Amino acid sequence: MGNPTISPDRALPSFEEAEGLGPQDSPFVRDLVAVLEKHGNLDRFGLCLLHDHFPVADDEVLVETHDVAARTLSIQVEKAATTDHTRPSQWRFVKTGGTGGEPEGQACQVILQCTPVSGCPGSTGTAS
Repeated sequence: MGNPTISPDRALPSFEEAEGLGPQDSPFVRDLVAVLEKHGNLDRFGLCLLHDHFPVADDEVLVETHDVAARTLSIQVEKAATTDHTRPSQWRFVKTGGTGGEPEGQACQVILQCTPVSGCPGSTGTAS
């Protein structure tokens, strides 16, 4: 299942090509739940299916807003440097280093963000 190495330069599959969780993933999910529980994060983090619907440039970020009254959720692309949406809500894992003598490490790349003012989860304000 999946790709063991994901780098920021690696394109994600389209939604139609992305493989969702299945019975073969039970050992992975069991291990992940155990790690989340061990660190007190079982009710804080979950899984999402990484996929693309359209390209997002390196200087762009997906931003999430919702309208509580209409019960709608919207995601759009904004320039990362100028967005007012500053609270990350989804990340993907990426490997770093491992070339030119650098030690290999892991990092999280923000793939979706919002702000409490715009109606993100935990917001006390109204949605925009």
